[in-house]
Amino acid sequence: MSQVIKTGKPFEFTPENIEKAKVFIAKYPEGRQQSAVMPLLDLAQRQNENWLSRECIEYVGEYLSVPYMRVLEVASFYTMYNLKPVGKYFLQLCRTTPCWLRGSDNLERVCKNKLGIANGETSEDGKFTLLEVECLGACVNAPVVQVNDDFYEDLNAENFEALLDKLAKDDVPDHGPQIDRINSAPEGGPTTLLEKAGDA
Repeated sequence: MSQVIKTGKPFEFTPENIEKAKVFIAKYPEGRQQSAVMPLLDLAQRQNENWLSRECIEYVGEYLSVPYMRVLEVASFYTMYNLKPVGKYFLQLCRTTPCWLRGSDNLERVCKNKLGIANGETSEDGKFTLLEVECLGACVNAPVVQVNDDFYEDLNAENFEALLDKLAKDDVPDHGPQIDRINSAPEGGPTTLLEKAGDA
């Protein structure tokens, strides 16, 4: 099980997040409030600069009347929870076959050369953390990098480097395909079914 960092700083939900927590908990039947552990951990992580300290995990356990170890089991099992500090821009680089075949190795090199980081590392300025992950589910637009909550797709060394340059200036570009493509439509536009019904 992963080592959890104790910061010595008390944690509690903001008034706004208390209201959100109540909404999550209300979705479960009486006596089953512990089922809200995952959304409450996510809420705590978002409030705590995208990671969970021991204090966060303890707080969620107390909030739901669940033993600390039960909450830790959830937090350490799912990769969506970070048990150590991450950069302002958390880069999750997909390494599954479609992304690898379409050049995820080049994106990894950009991180190494431009940011000086490899898998699991954070840049010296604390702005970027890189984590290699399995399938992000956007294979048709490979290669893909998830930056915090957003997917940046159809990346290559050049447009990924440009993306990192913008993020370094806190200029967050539009997410989605980074080439001339609409969502997951074919590159260059449609090639079939070009006529509407009744045109023939």
